Amino acid sequence: MLNQIILVGRLTRDITINKSEKGVNVATIGLAIPRSFKNADGNYDTDFVDCVAFDTVACNTAEYCSKGDIVGVKGRIQSRRIEKDGRNENVVEIIAEKITFLSNRGKEETEEKEED
Repeated sequence: MLNQIILVGRLTRDITINKSEKGVNVATIGLAIPRSFKNADGNYDTDFVDCVAFDTVACNTAEYCSKGDIVGVKGRIQSRRIEKDGRNENVVEIIAEKITFLSNRGKEETEEKEED
């Protein structure tokens, strides 16, 4: 059996790190993922997906990426039951296990140049 998902999209907001009750670093990462086909109106629809990242993955992404950057997320789908307003609800989440930084808009790259 396999539970794996790969997403590539732009960050919809800057990432903030929160601490869980157990002291674990947690970040919710919003992705905007345009579809590869046009709708009936001739426009490309966009899916907005939230992913949850923990510890090092969350901290590195928050440090090196900002709103508008393109990232690749490899992870898994996880479901859990929560109680809300006296009712049990099923929540489905994307857990980011690895995030690849594909672009850093507006950040300058430095190159070493050899002197003659």
